[in-house]
Amino acid sequence: MSTSSGKQPVSGDGVDPAPKPSRRVFSPEYKRAMVAEYENAANGEKGAILRREGLYSSHIIEWTRARDAGQLGQVGTPVTGSGAAAGSRVKKSAEQVELEKLRRQNEKLQAELKKTRMALDIMGKAHALLEELSESADNDNPPKRS
Repeated sequence: MSTSSGKQPVSGDGVDPAPKPSRRVFSPEYKRAMVAEYENAANGEKGAILRREGLYSSHIIEWTRARDAGQLGQVGTPVTGSGAAAGSRVKKSAEQVELEKLRRQNEKLQAELKKTRMALDIMGKAHALLEELSESADNDNPPKRS
């Protein structure tokens, strides 16, 4: 049976026969083992490992980054499969945050300084042109009427 609203049909008792899938959870040991197996495999076998385990290459990439950062298997590190990207980010120190802020501010001020210098250059040229026009107007005698 189908509905006009486009919803999935349900069985006669009102319960959806397909339960909602749950998110897979991988232990740090499993992650380390898969990364090691993937890195030691020949190029032709890497895809076979991913297919066999039902993984994506992005899993291996995230887990490798987490391992290299020393966060794979630490206390407080998330052990979810696809949510590991958020846990693998390295927090920046206060000095790094301030340094990035100052660099952005410096770039902004450099751009403003460049605009100001260009405006001053244009104003100087306009002033010189007006001076020249004023001097030429003073030197020219108006034509006499006859």
